[in-house]
Amino acid sequence: MATFPLKILTPDGVAYDGPAVSVSCRTINGQVQLLAKHIDFCTALGMGEAHIKLEDGTTRRAACMGGMLSMLKGECRLLATTFEWADVIDAERAARSKTRAEEMLAQKNLDKRDMELAEARLKRALVRSSVAARKDI
Repeated sequence: MATFPLKILTPDGVAYDGPAVSVSCRTINGQVQLLAKHIDFCTALGMGEAHIKLEDGTTRRAACMGGMLSMLKGECRLLATTFEWADVIDAERAARSKTRAEEMLAQKNLDKRDMELAEARLKRALVRSSVAARKDI
């Protein structure tokens, strides 16, 4: 299968730098998949699972939240606010985060901003929990 250069960057550094067959992730407009020879493309990332298909046929999964995805001149860059490979997500920590977010949402006196923050925390925890629970496709 045809491959393309992929670089995944986060504020913590490089999460991946090498060839890929495909990249599939959630954007602000829905799910997108990029393959070799894709036209030039740039979009903002949403919050969800990312699937990276490698040259050897394996697919790696990750929790990917926020940032930008681009394919320019055949090279793909995924710049993520948060990008965690499934095999490094702490499932217990994600479960605790989910519980804390649910407890916040159960409070009756939250203002709009606190409600939005709690909902975002819950969504992040659910994505991380989902990815951690299914490490392999």
